[in-house]
Amino acid sequence: MKVNELQAGKLFLPLVQQQQKGLPDNNPKDIKFSDTLKEFIMDVDQLQKDSGMLKEMFIKGEPVDIHDVMIAAGKAKTSFQLLMELRNKGLDLYREVLRMQL
Repeated sequence: MKVNELQAGKLFLPLVQQQQKGLPDNNPKDIKFSDTLKEFIMDVDQLQKDSGMLKEMFIKGEPVDIHDVMIAAGKAKTSFQLLMELRNKGLDLYREVLRMQL
């Protein structure tokens, strides 16, 4: 069975992303690793800020569901742990490259 993609130029994107309109066509050459890393760090930072804001609102007695507070804290913790693992792997890679002999 052959499945036709919606847009042939974006063969490897999920269908949801293919169906979104108004997004620029980004070639893999146009996307830099540093930009991706910066975006991920900003996302982790935003999750940390959101979690802190919900915690403060809960402590102050504002109408916040405890489930939302715990979910936000879990997301922030998980994303931060992933960021730390990426950092550790990057450092391990750097150390390995330094040990290489020419």
